[in-house]
Amino acid sequence: MTILVIGGKNGQLTESLRNLHDKRLKFIGRPQFDFTQHNTICGVFEQDRPDLVVNTAAWTAVDAAEDHRDEAYLVNSDGPAYFAELCAGYNIPMIHISTDYVFSGEKGTPYVETDPISPETVYGASKVAGEKAILQAHPHVIILRTAWVYSEHGKNFVRTIINAGAKNPALRVVGDQKGNPTCSDDLAWAIMKIADRIVGQKWQDNWSGIYHAVGTGDATWYDLAVYALRQAERYGQKMPSITSIKTEDWPTPAKRPQDSRLNTDKLYKTFAIRLPDWHKSVDNVIKKIFST
Repeated sequence: MTILVIGGKNGQLTESLRNLHDKRLKFIGRPQFDFTQHNTICGVFEQDRPDLVVNTAAWTAVDAAEDHRDEAYLVNSDGPAYFAELCAGYNIPMIHISTDYVFSGEKGTPYVETDPISPETVYGASKVAGEKAILQAHPHVIILRTAWVYSEHGKNFVRTIINAGAKNPALRVVGDQKGNPTCSDDLAWAIMKIADRIVGQKWQDNWSGIYHAVGTGDATWYDLAVYALRQAERYGQKMPSITSIKTEDWPTPAKRPQDSRLNTDKLYKTFAIRLPDWHKSVDNVIKKIFST
C-alpha cells in the first residue's frame, strides 16, 4: 500500500505523519515540489499509483490571508480541487484537511457537519471553496475539519505560550473564544485509522463527505494557556501571572470565531474514532518540548 501525502515542508500534520515512520507513507511538497505545475503532479501519480492521497497542504496564516487572497485560494481551493480531479481520474480515494473557520462561531453549541457554513475571514472562505470544489470533483473523498492544532514542532499556540511564559513574568490571553485544542499527532493517528479502514476495500457511500476531527473536550485560549504553563512548571519553568482578556482587547486583522467547538459524533459512528482528551495530549507535547 502507498499513501501519498501532499503537504508543506514545515506543516505540523505532515511532520506528525512523518514521525510515524510508516513505510506506506510517501511525502511530496514544497519547496521541492510545486503544486502549480500540474504536469509534475500527474507524473507523481503515474509513477507511484498511490492507494490513497492525503492532502495536508494549506495556507494557515489566518491574518496574512486577508491581504493575500489569491495566494490563500490557490493553496486552499484551487490546488485541492485539482488533486481531487486527479484522484477521481485514477479512482483513488482522498482525505483532505479543513477547518473550524468555515463557521461564524455564533451558534452557541458545538457545530455538526450539516450546520450552515458562514466564514467570516478570507482564510475560512478559501477553505469553504476548497471543500465545495473537492466534493464536486470526486465522490470518494473524506474531509476532516479540525481546529486549534498544536504539537511540539512548528508554529502553534502551545509552543508560543510556553516560549512567552519563559520570557515574560505576566501574560494576557484571550478568554472569551471557545474551541477544541487538537494535537497534530492525534490527528495523524486518526488519518491512519481511516486509511486502514478504507484502502483496499470497496468504497461505501456513507464514507464520503465531511467529518469533524478535533480533540475531546473544549477550552478557551486562556484555559489552554494556563494548563500548558502549569505543565511546563513541572519541568522547572517558572509560572507567570496570566490575565484573561476579551477578544476586543486583542485586535487582529482577521476575525476569530467566538465559539467554534465541533461535534465529533459522526466520526465516531462511522469509523469508531474519537481523538484523546486535549489535556492528556498537551501533557505529552509539553513532555516532548522539554525533553529535546
